Amino acid sequence: MKFKLEIGNRDLEIEIQNLAERANGSCFLRYGDTLVLATAVMSKYETKGKGFFPLMVEYEERYYAAGKIRGPRYIKRESRPSDKAICNARLIDRAIRPLFPKNLNQEVQVVNTILSWDSQNDPDILGLMASSQALSVSDIPWSGPVSAVRIGRVNDKFILNPTYQEREESQMDLILAGIEQNEQILINMIEGSFEELEENLILEALKFGQPYLKKLIDFQKEIQKKIGKEKFVLQTPATDFELEKEIKEFLAGRLEMALYQKNELKRIDEVNTLKEQLSCFIEEKYPGMGKTSYAQDFFEKEIDRLVHQKVIEEEKRPDGRKLDELREIHCQAGILPRTHGSGLFCRGQTKSLSILTLGTPGDQQLLEGMEIVGKKRFMHHYNFPPYSTGEVKPMRGPGRRDIGHGMLVEKALLPLIPSFEEFPYTIRIVSEILSSNGSTSMAASSSSSLALMDAGVPIKRPVAGIALGLMSDEKDYKILTDIQGPEDHHGDMDFKIAGTEKGVTAIQMDVKIKGITEKILSEALEQGKKARQQILKEMSKVLEKSRSELSPFAPRILTLQINPEKIREVIGPGGKVINEIIEECGVSIDIEDSGKVFVTAEKEEAVKKASAWIKNITREVKVGEVFQGKIKRILDFGAFVEILPGQEGLVHISQLAPFRVRKVEDVVKIGDIVPVKVISIDTQGRINLSLKEVKPLHQRFDDRSKRNYERRK
Repeated sequence: MKFKLEIGNRDLEIEIQNLAERANGSCFLRYGDTLVLATAVMSKYETKGKGFFPLMVEYEERYYAAGKIRGPRYIKRESRPSDKAICNARLIDRAIRPLFPKNLNQEVQVVNTILSWDSQNDPDILGLMASSQALSVSDIPWSGPVSAVRIGRVNDKFILNPTYQEREESQMDLILAGIEQNEQILINMIEGSFEELEENLILEALKFGQPYLKKLIDFQKEIQKKIGKEKFVLQTPATDFELEKEIKEFLAGRLEMALYQKNELKRIDEVNTLKEQLSCFIEEKYPGMGKTSYAQDFFEKEIDRLVHQKVIEEEKRPDGRKLDELREIHCQAGILPRTHGSGLFCRGQTKSLSILTLGTPGDQQLLEGMEIVGKKRFMHHYNFPPYSTGEVKPMRGPGRRDIGHGMLVEKALLPLIPSFEEFPYTIRIVSEILSSNGSTSMAASSSSSLALMDAGVPIKRPVAGIALGLMSDEKDYKILTDIQGPEDHHGDMDFKIAGTEKGVTAIQMDVKIKGITEKILSEALEQGKKARQQILKEMSKVLEKSRSELSPFAPRILTLQINPEKIREVIGPGGKVINEIIEECGVSIDIEDSGKVFVTAEKEEAVKKASAWIKNITREVKVGEVFQGKIKRILDFGAFVEILPGQEGLVHISQLAPFRVRKVEDVVKIGDIVPVKVISIDTQGRINLSLKEVKPLHQRFDDRSKRNYERRK
């Protein structure tokens, strides 16, 4: 069955077929000529004891969707997901995860496969919508649907689901996902990047998108009503009231004492110790009855209840801070001796060290994916080693979380990075999370700003980031600034905001409840702005702006503009000339088709030497100029003189002397350095030179030439 809805001046088409008939639910979603297949499958078996809901979301890019055969020479198939595919999978996960029942312990896998891509409509929000529809029509327990829109802003006007070209011109790239509850649209996921926009414009974008979210939800509900399967009924576990009463009596006063203290490490140790004591107590009282697992689950629920209650009723946080109070901030810059730039940002026990490296234009990352083919000159990478949380784990490269956090910080910093024309370097920042206690990605945005300024990269303004949380119940809510520890784990929202003193550059929000209202969003943005300004003030005490000089260990780049027709002369046959320059001067050289040449070396003298060499090769010779040239070749009709590296001209035999010359060798020989004058350049660019027009006769010829001249008088 096919269903159509006009949205954003295009038709959104959902088709429910029975092609993936073994899946619990599936659908094809088409927008323009971009087509996504989403499938949802639930395992028949429970997997208890994981401590989290076992949901897997996959986003599969296919080269055939773009009509391309890509990949390295010997492997012409898709391999590991691109960073964009990983971030898109996380985006879908963040929107659909809160809508699954808390007591669902069966594995669920949602797979989005991009079957067709029209280069106009991004499949990311289409994948989210398709996932929602596949879950809605399936028998998997899920309280959707969820809808999603992308919002841009061009010429002070909001655009719904802008094309790639419109996004290039847009001041914002905002993705909103929402659900409907009590005839009200609640926002349950935000992903956005902005050109330093003020918070009120972001709220306006939110209001602009809400009617379309409602329209899309109604559309999905209509499809679900017509063809949706009956939902699988979960068995509600029996409540052991007697055991819960005993646990509460055991924990009375002890849990609050362990949880509410300023020292995070002591808090963690005491909470874990209390949990172990509870397990021992229950096992001793009910040996072999399997009640320990129930007790541990209830222990976590008690922490959740206590944290919510204390914040909402007493505005009391575990570490004693006020609701809008930041932890102690400490910053440093230039702490590593040989790197090009470094910055350390500490907020409480969250500590991020960012290291910056400057490279040549040739160091840019080559991108070749389904959507993106090109180069990337600014990169931010995020590492979250196990020691940052005091754990022992195998280290097997970046996971999805590492890639997602790295991309978020990259989005936050990108609007401030100077253009390639202003600063022709490749820039790579690596943020090492040394210690983690809430909001490491936002700490990384601040430490990365310090590293940029320390390296002398002329960024417009520094960026700072902050994470806000939420504690809510049916009656009231409280917004928390700078969440950490139990507030992050047991809270209802993780709202990350990064920006400058002028405005917001990046936002990422996800929730553990179904969604939040516009009012909560507005208050969170305002609270985040206040915190961001406080952090920027602390950072300015270390570095107010970028250093005026690059690190002495950073490479030096000199940019030259040459005639594009001269590129082949710089390269030479088989690369002979350019390789000679590189080897002789110890530089690297990058040449663009436009004729821009970038010469890079660690020492400035090497750059200057190579640049002068290239200038001589590409110099446009003019009639009337005089050069000290070297005789390179002698023929019967004249001598070829190298006047510049790689550029030769002909001195015809008639231009060698003010008399008739029988043999060229009578006047010059190979290797002679002689003054020559440019007398003409023909239409083919050939240079004609004269020896006889440069200097007086007695200064020009050797004794043999003079004797020959005297005999002829």
